Amino acid sequence: MSLERWAENGWLKVHQTSMQEIRELFEGAIEDLQNAIKDLSAGWKFAIAYNAALRLCSILLSLSGYRAVRDQKHYRSIAVLPIIVGEEIKDLSDYLDRCRVKRGEITYESISVVSLQEAEELIKAVQELQQIVVRWVENNHPGFIS
Repeated sequence: MSLERWAENGWLKVHQTSMQEIRELFEGAIEDLQNAIKDLSAGWKFAIAYNAALRLCSILLSLSGYRAVRDQKHYRSIAVLPIIVGEEIKDLSDYLDRCRVKRGEITYESISVVSLQEAEELIKAVQELQQIVVRWVENNHPGFIS
């Protein structure tokens, strides 16, 4: 399914981004990753790393001309990764979606639902996503991330 079809279904809306918006999202993602590796509880590490992933997903979506609608925004921002980048990112997208669910548990139920190992795995996955996003942006929108 295409991004256009997602927009027709009401899951995305057309969005015109700016270089400033992309740079702020990218700088925020870098800061989140730097904070996630600090000596914090596993739950906070996980939540901060997840936030970095969401920012990176938003970069791809914004540069593709869309923004996820408020309803299920996190889910949709992650689910479009294979549409934007390609099917080779499907496993990472699925993993991030599982982390989305766990992040909800951390936020609304208990911060102790994740282990330090799970937090560190997410941090590594987000670092991988960051590399993918940088390559994609350099190939498709040079100059937006310097």
